[in-house]
Amino acid sequence: MTALPHFTAHNGFVLPAIGLGTYALDGDAGADAVATAIGAGYRLIDSAFNYENEGSVGRGVRRSDVDRSEVIVTTKLPGRHHPSAKARTSIEESRSRLGLDATDLHLIHWPNPSQDEYVQAWAALVEAQERGVVRQIGVSNFLPEHLERIERETGVRPVVNQIEVHPYFPQAEQLAYHREHGILTEAWSPLGRAKELLDESVIGEVAEAHGISPAQTVLAWHVARQTVAIPKASSIEHQRSNLAAGEVVLEATEVEAITALGRGDGRLFDADPATHEES
Repeated sequence: MTALPHFTAHNGFVLPAIGLGTYALDGDAGADAVATAIGAGYRLIDSAFNYENEGSVGRGVRRSDVDRSEVIVTTKLPGRHHPSAKARTSIEESRSRLGLDATDLHLIHWPNPSQDEYVQAWAALVEAQERGVVRQIGVSNFLPEHLERIERETGVRPVVNQIEVHPYFPQAEQLAYHREHGILTEAWSPLGRAKELLDESVIGEVAEAHGISPAQTVLAWHVARQTVAIPKASSIEHQRSNLAAGEVVLEATEVEAITALGRGDGRLFDADPATHEES
């Protein structure tokens, strides 16, 4: 089994360097993909209330022969459930859909700052953790100003912030902020615009030098920058290939060359957390 690097948050919470994204993995096929991934060695599974697949993800986890305590199941609280009462119910509903005693890692999906309810949502997660409904709590798509506010108002710092990170949008400043505060970075859409990105000559050159695929090269770049990548993979071949990338060690110059692909307009879509609103 692949020996993945692991990263540790400010409170000692540990995540493996590669996890399984499950967006659009649903129904029986989704459950099969999750069960297969865990059998292949994945120990971090990422879902969300808004993916509408928590049931399939939970079924895949329960079908696995791996001890439940070894698998970190993540889900996310949607924007429409930020108010306190709705947040509490949403957290409990996610646990029921997953069919688990507790979610291992529960995140706020987006801050939706114009609605100004994300502090309520965070307080609900803090309370859920105190009740044992969730084990670890974090956020997704939060900017430093959002992170500072929820800690200031509740006294609790997230263990994770899941944000858009890929070579076209490397997020150096945000990653540095996370490291300084002991917040683990998870990268959604870690392969970015896959076809375009994987055709970049610098990625091809690094891939050839290490005898790996362009996709593995990008995942190895994430590991080198200590970001947890969560690419979606439904087939066992892609799942194994992605996990194997966690063992690849890139040279610092190679990491820098890939990071230099960053663009000012590198976001995949209009998803600036300062303005983006999720329902």
